[in-house]
Amino acid sequence: MAGEAPRGTALETGLGTADDAAGDGGAEASAEVGAAAEAGGTAAGTTGKAAGKAAAGGDTPGGATTGGNSGKAIADTPESPTGAGRKKGRAAAGKKTGDVPPIDGTSGDAPLSGGKRRARGLWTLARRHPAFSVIIATAALLRLVAMLGYQPVMYFNDSFDYLHVATDPYPHPLRPDGYAFLLWILKPLHSFALIAGLQHLMGLGMGVMIYALLRRRFGLPGWGAALAAAPVLLDAYQLQLEHLVLSDTLFTFLVVSAVTLLLWRDRPSWKIAAAVGLIVGMAWLTRSVGMPVLLGVLVFLLIRRAGWKPIAITLAACMLPVVAYMGWYKVDGGKFAITESNGIFLYARVYKFADCHQMKDLPVREYPLCTEPANRLPNSQDGIWNAQSPLNRYTGTRFSPENNALGNDFAKRAIIAQPGDYLQVVAHDFFRVFRWDRTVFPDPATYSQYEFEKTSRPLPDWHMPGGGVASQEAKGYERGNARTQVVEPFAGVARGYQDVFYLRGTMLGVVLLLGLAGLVPLWRRFGGAALLPWTLATGLLLAPAATAEFDYRYVLPAVPLAALAAGAAFAPDVRATVAGWGRWLRRGPAAAAAPAADAPEIETKVPEVAAK
Repeated sequence: MAGEAPRGTALETGLGTADDAAGDGGAEASAEVGAAAEAGGTAAGTTGKAAGKAAAGGDTPGGATTGGNSGKAIADTPESPTGAGRKKGRAAAGKKTGDVPPIDGTSGDAPLSGGKRRARGLWTLARRHPAFSVIIATAALLRLVAMLGYQPVMYFNDSFDYLHVATDPYPHPLRPDGYAFLLWILKPLHSFALIAGLQHLMGLGMGVMIYALLRRRFGLPGWGAALAAAPVLLDAYQLQLEHLVLSDTLFTFLVVSAVTLLLWRDRPSWKIAAAVGLIVGMAWLTRSVGMPVLLGVLVFLLIRRAGWKPIAITLAACMLPVVAYMGWYKVDGGKFAITESNGIFLYARVYKFADCHQMKDLPVREYPLCTEPANRLPNSQDGIWNAQSPLNRYTGTRFSPENNALGNDFAKRAIIAQPGDYLQVVAHDFFRVFRWDRTVFPDPATYSQYEFEKTSRPLPDWHMPGGGVASQEAKGYERGNARTQVVEPFAGVARGYQDVFYLRGTMLGVVLLLGLAGLVPLWRRFGGAALLPWTLATGLLLAPAATAEFDYRYVLPAVPLAALAAGAAFAPDVRATVAGWGRWLRRGPAAAAAPAADAPEIETKVPEVAAK
């Protein structure tokens, strides 16, 4: 009996060491779970399994965790220098695990199947991130409800242009073909439901990237990072945008992916720089506003002193797909360009205020673009799409190289002649973003396409450029009935949710102000890493106001970036700086008042000492 007591003591000591090491290993594995979740790959499941084993006190105390740091932590304990404590810890942990039956009912020594290991890993992951797990599970359920309620997908006016290019690829003169390429790749599967599902996964992926980046790079607690990811995951209009055949979801996903890669480490390697450049290039080919994104990334790298090599690699990798596309456009249309619409959209921007009487030396060929105030149409976009647009006074196609050049020259003359009017309309559309109420704009027909409606509209029968009818191309892509089918009660749930749960414009303004406030304490470092998402979010809101006109769909791509910047405002270095300012302000008045209070005492004591 006397010989058993020391053995029991050693067993308890070893077990305590194993438990402590398992906790260290679990913490290290949790950090790697965040990294794997951001990458969006299957590594999340593998890391989760390793973390589950560490928490269970299995074989990981010997240093078999994925990160490898838990073994180092054990080596620092008193039992590990000779190796005896490590062996005892293993034996004790194994014995303890065997005493308690596993939750799946299997024997402690029986190996788990692949499915059970994955389930245990996911459960462990969810337990470590409870707030985010609840939010992303709710977001996935909402997306499932939308897919069940509006089958197979929903459409916008622009959807049929993308489908037309996917049917017979060609460089579209109005918008780049990046999204149409995705439709073309998925065309052999003939499933609009697949497209909707893929876009919903992109929405969930953006939420995962925001959460993982805020946890890993900016050190936020789980609930804080989950709160920052909530707008993109739970906003009803974001969910409806993902269910439309439109390029916005793909564009936003690409931009958020590029920002996540760039901010994941303090100094990007050449491989990361190349990946970021390629992603930004694809975003540029998805929406033309991707060009300002490239400028924002390059300026950020320059400010952060990343070095000339990452900057050059990012630029070269971005221009690789862009130049290739422009070469294709040159072969097809005879011009080295991406679109033939930038000048026409800029003309629409100045359409509402351009006064030909204030323009000097206006060419005669641009006189048809002049419109008196009394004859102007209600909205700026009417300068493009309305049948009474001045652009229709010219012969040929609307988006021809000639019309684009005329519109571009006219718009520049109007901006130079009336800079105040131009700034006024830009500011008006920019601040429209932050209104509390969501009003019907620009017209009921367009606005209704951003809503979950009670009934579905028939597919349009307008003719596409080069032949074909919009409805027939949609049916040919689906190989069946492509019209949106409204299925109750799921559609009713989606409509009710959209009536209440969405990010109001004023809320977005508060989010942007929070991000800006987080940049101020780090002003010596130009705001730190949060400068990139904040400037990109602001730029994505400002670009449509400066080059076209306000539209609700142009607001949503800025939301995840603004939320990321707002979350970064609560990073430890920002809070430490603000706390230092507070201590300085509190010490300042006290330090100034202290000498005045002590001075009388010193003066009264000095004479007494002299008298002695």
